[in-house]
Amino acid sequence: MQALKNIAVGFLVSFLGSIPLGYLNVVGYDVYARSGTNAMLLYLLGVMVIEGIVIYGTLIFANKLMSHTRLIKFIEGFSVVFMFVLAYVFFASGKGEVVATDDFTQYRSPLLLGIVLSCFNFISIPFWTGWNLYLLNNGHISMVKSQKFTYVFGTLIGTFTAMVILILSLNWITTKTEFFSKYLMGAIIPIGFAAMGIYQAVKFYRKYFGKKLG
Repeated sequence: MQALKNIAVGFLVSFLGSIPLGYLNVVGYDVYARSGTNAMLLYLLGVMVIEGIVIYGTLIFANKLMSHTRLIKFIEGFSVVFMFVLAYVFFASGKGEVVATDDFTQYRSPLLLGIVLSCFNFISIPFWTGWNLYLLNNGHISMVKSQKFTYVFGTLIGTFTAMVILILSLNWITTKTEFFSKYLMGAIIPIGFAAMGIYQAVKFYRKYFGKKLG
């Protein structure tokens, strides 16, 4: 029963955490739209390889990671900057200045593409560190013997399921709606990333500088 609980909890947290539109989902949609299902699955496999390592590592070292405030601050600050960089890259792609999404899908190996891009998803470290610490401290998951592997398995299934649903949903929307097909990658996605960057920047400022000024 504990194994099933670990899987269910891991699935739920990962599924909900993967639903927001992030760059891994956007590139996954682009890979699917240009190269088909097999390429998308290889790409997702690459993403999950790194995701599994991050989840397992933060699960084992959650307490130590939370004590490294400078590391967490750097990761959160980098993520803010990265959101604005992505907004520019996709906006410039839509304007024809750079071919960002073409560059993404020109990789000969979607598996390698997933691994490389997932390595830049630094925000997943504080996300999983916080969640793993909460779940452990409140007894929602068990790490006895092999139980931690059932939890990691559940999280990976949750990530895979959420990303597939979002990728297929984006593809359905763009094929059914001319407006989204025309403006998704060059306007809607950049605006979304810019909005997330502003939101994260405000949170970052309040967390690290708000109290000092107050």
